[in-house]
Amino acid sequence: MPEKTETPHREFAALIDRLSTEFAEVHPRATVTKCVDAARHGAQDVTGRATPDLVERIARQHLQVLAMALAERR
Repeated sequence: MPEKTETPHREFAALIDRLSTEFAEVHPRATVTKCVDAARHGAQDVTGRATPDLVERIARQHLQVLAMALAERR
């Protein structure tokens, strides 16, 4: 079955832009978008809401951990 990708809410477009710029040397935009989407879903599941600031903090942590894992593999 093909992987389902969701279009992020418009309110997260600026967040995706910021994180894509911040992590441009490490992660492609598609990875950033997936992390933002996963963070949004996780925040919604745990707290019942997904505010942009909470989603940003969660997504940034995910991206940092992924960057560290990539650095260790090299």
